[in-house]
Amino acid sequence: MNSYRLWVLAHPYLSAAIQFGLLGTLGELGAASMKARRLTLPCTPVQVLLKVMAWALLGLVIKAGFVGMKGFTRALLDHHILPVFLSTGIGWAFSLSTLTNLFFGPQMMLFHRLEDNLILRRRGFDGMMPAIRTLAWFWIPAHTLTFSLPPEFQVGLAALWSLVLGVILGLAASRR
Repeated sequence: MNSYRLWVLAHPYLSAAIQFGLLGTLGELGAASMKARRLTLPCTPVQVLLKVMAWALLGLVIKAGFVGMKGFTRALLDHHILPVFLSTGIGWAFSLSTLTNLFFGPQMMLFHRLEDNLILRRRGFDGMMPAIRTLAWFWIPAHTLTFSLPPEFQVGLAALWSLVLGVILGLAASRR
C-alpha cells in the first residue's frame, strides 16, 4: 500500500489517468457483459482503446475537479456560507461530496457522454437522466467515503467506484 501511496504522491495526474483508464473501462466492459449475460465488448476493439483514453482524460478532469472543489468548499466555509460543523471529519467529507456532485458532477457526466458520442459516432444524450440521478443515490454517499480518506487515496477510490457503478448498472440491466 505504501508503494501505491508513494506512486500517487509522485505522479498525481498520471496515476489518475491510469487508474480511471483501466477501472472506468473495466466497469463499462463488466456492465456490457452482465447486460448481455456473457463476456462481450460493448463496441469494437479500437473503440475500447479509445474509451481507455477517454476514461484517462476523464481521470485528469476529475483530479483537477477534486482539487478545485476542495478550494470552493473551503471558501464557502471561510465566508460562513456553510455551517462550521461541515468543516471537519465526516461533515467535511459530506459537504465536499455534495457540492462536488451538484456543481461538478453533471458537467463531468455530459463531458463523458460527448467523449462516448465521438468514439461511438452517436448523437444525443439519451439515458442522461438516470446517469444524473446516480449523483444522489450513488455518488454523494460514495464520495463521502472517498473524501474521508487521505487525499492520496481519493482519486483511486473514485476510479474504483466507477467500476463498482458499472457492475451495479450491469446487474440491474441483466435483471430487466
